[in-house]
Amino acid sequence: MNPERPVREIMTTSIITVSPDTSVREIQNLFQSHNFHHLPVVDSGSVLKGIISKEDFFKLSYVISLHTTGKTWSEKEYKALKAADIMTKFPLVLDPDDSIGLAADIFLANRFHSLPIVEEDRLIGIVTTHDLLLYSFNSSFIEKETGELI
Repeated sequence: MNPERPVREIMTTSIITVSPDTSVREIQNLFQSHNFHHLPVVDSGSVLKGIISKEDFFKLSYVISLHTTGKTWSEKEYKALKAADIMTKFPLVLDPDDSIGLAADIFLANRFHSLPIVEEDRLIGIVTTHDLLLYSFNSSFIEKETGELI
């Protein structure tokens, strides 16, 4: 595995995003119907405004359950809250030419599991710990088979 390769080589570019006005209920539905753990929040020009993790959503759900008196009131809270209310604003981001090694260092030092990739303030991808593991595993396999360091 070559940690100096750019993250653009391993980032995911097919990303589901939400706007700051997206309801928390819709966010819940997206997390339930897709196999991802991070949801970037972008404006109409694809400028990254924040990110919501599945863990953030679960914490919110727990807090709502503690502060409401039942399903009806919980539902009202879900309808009133928007992505902008629960997102992490100003998330740490990488440039597509930053190295895979830098991404790994950031994941390890901060216990992050995803990093948005932005170019000129626009979201163009996301790299996750899963992407890094997949790259590492496939690189090791290809190295053994071909003898080439990738």
